[in-house]
Amino acid sequence: MAREPAATDAQARDAPQRRDVRPTDVRSARPYIFQKGPLRGAVRRLGSVAVLAFLDVSGVALGLYSALAIRELVYGTFPPLWGVMWQAVEEWLPFLALITLLVFWQGGLYANREVRAGIGRILPCLVLVALLTAAFAIGSGHEFDTFGLVPTAVVTTTITIGVLRASYEAVTRDVLRVAGVRRRAVLVGRGEHLLDLRRALGSGRGGIGYAFEGAVVSDDADPGLPVLGGMDSLPDVLDSTPMDELIVTEADLDEMELLEIVELAHRRGVKVRVAPKTTELLMDRAEYVPGQGVPLFDLRPPVFAGTDWVIKRGFDLVVAALVVIVGLPVWLLIALAIKLDSRGPVLYRSHRVGLNERSFGMLKFRTMEAGADERQDELEEANEATGPLFKIKDDPRVTRVGAVLRRFSIDEVPQVLNVIRGEMSLVGPRPLPVRDYEQLQEWHRKRYLVLPGMTGLWQISGRSELTFDDLVRLDFYYLDNWSIWLDVSILLKTLPAVLERRGAY
Repeated sequence: MAREPAATDAQARDAPQRRDVRPTDVRSARPYIFQKGPLRGAVRRLGSVAVLAFLDVSGVALGLYSALAIRELVYGTFPPLWGVMWQAVEEWLPFLALITLLVFWQGGLYANREVRAGIGRILPCLVLVALLTAAFAIGSGHEFDTFGLVPTAVVTTTITIGVLRASYEAVTRDVLRVAGVRRRAVLVGRGEHLLDLRRALGSGRGGIGYAFEGAVVSDDADPGLPVLGGMDSLPDVLDSTPMDELIVTEADLDEMELLEIVELAHRRGVKVRVAPKTTELLMDRAEYVPGQGVPLFDLRPPVFAGTDWVIKRGFDLVVAALVVIVGLPVWLLIALAIKLDSRGPVLYRSHRVGLNERSFGMLKFRTMEAGADERQDELEEANEATGPLFKIKDDPRVTRVGAVLRRFSIDEVPQVLNVIRGEMSLVGPRPLPVRDYEQLQEWHRKRYLVLPGMTGLWQISGRSELTFDDLVRLDFYYLDNWSIWLDVSILLKTLPAVLERRGAY
């Protein structure tokens, strides 16, 4: 894999120290679902689903009982044997309840209030339940007294469930209104567009009214709402203003601004909804939310990031410790070879920029001659890389042993000590030297939201054959699609990439 030359001591002194607080990997935060706002919403949703499920099972029982009563009235004795009919309901109710709940769930009848399928979806779902039940009954050898019971039960159950659900929607809507429950929202965009968005959204959605707390504007136009600040003050607005949703007019923002807004909001447990048009990059995690006057897209955050982070950090520590313990004899042999080949220390501390743009000393086996840093300026004209990177295929500063270590990426192994210290992870965006960092554009800096890694998508994608912007986009893909399984996949692909010496010099 390609190597990044180290920074000089002067560059290290000038290295950025962007944060006054302890740097934190965004993935190590409390999982989104366990933050106050989402947790409160999850509890409400769980209660809603439980009540709806109870009503549906009750509706199935009442509908089946009504169908049996109708059959008795038409074909049976008079008066009907009510107790015998209930025994028949009890016999089939557990199976019917389970099938109904599963089919209704698949049919969207337990979704959030604003996107939940209406009463019109109940009939086709119950037809499917009836077909599955009839198939099971025939397959198990059950004998029906009359097959007319099945369509009758579908009709009666549709009526009972429909009435119960309609009553639930009406009652809960009134309760929410009387209780003063509101969907607290802040609008983001240009003032003139926010006026139109405010009118299009109307007074509420899904039976819950809006309480517009204000607007974050990117120009001087009047948004028709209290102005909470400009785009630069968005982090402070998110911290100080109680809100449930951040509604963004995407047409007023470029792609990188929108990505930054989403990151800031999700880290604080605030939902982000985007008014069209919606970017392709974010549509992978978007869900359409119908509104009264304008469609919105809900940008869902990664729910289990915090939990996965605990697993990731534990995995990093275990693997790093094993590498140190098991590899110690090999480390001693490498140290001996380095000392015999050239003068200088065995380990080299390369000043890099890591989490939250703080500098740290990344450890490597020394692969260059003593004083290599001082020759950096004179070699700039020989740089073969594009963008901020510096690399030379036949760097004259590399020693004989260093060339071998670099060829198989062995010089990177001491970075497991940085992993143990919490400065790096096994997998993540590669940390850049200060010299390279200083040439970055502002949109590149999102890569510093997470711990840098010993390996990453750069290393398994043939770094030397890609432009720097392509490499940064790989970092962004990693951040936006991160999971513990993506890390495992990258680790498994790293060894073949090392053996193939892909992009390594």
